Amino acid sequence: MDYYHIWADPVEGTDAKDFAIKMKRFLDQLVKMNKMESYKLTRMKLGFRSMDIPEFHIMMQFKNMQQLDNAMTAVLNDEEKIEDAHVGFNQMVDIETIQHALYRDYPDE
Repeated sequence: MDYYHIWADPVEGTDAKDFAIKMKRFLDQLVKMNKMESYKLTRMKLGFRSMDIPEFHIMMQFKNMQQLDNAMTAVLNDEEKIEDAHVGFNQMVDIETIQHALYRDYPDE
């Protein structure tokens, strides 16, 4: 499996619950379209952290790089009107804080 991680803060003045609802709407649609296996959307608890990382953490699980590429292509091509859901949350993301990472199961099978 491949795991795409995103850490992000909402833009100032954004309601955290609204941010999460809109993020889930987008991610649920990717799962429904079979462009992603599953995801977790988490929020930092009590501000506890040892590094300066954003408040929200999204972990997206893909079978392989092809499925991840297919998900990104689906968004770019606005398959099943997914771009509306993407824009719905993306405009709420503070681009100054967003971080990305791609991990994989290790060692390889």
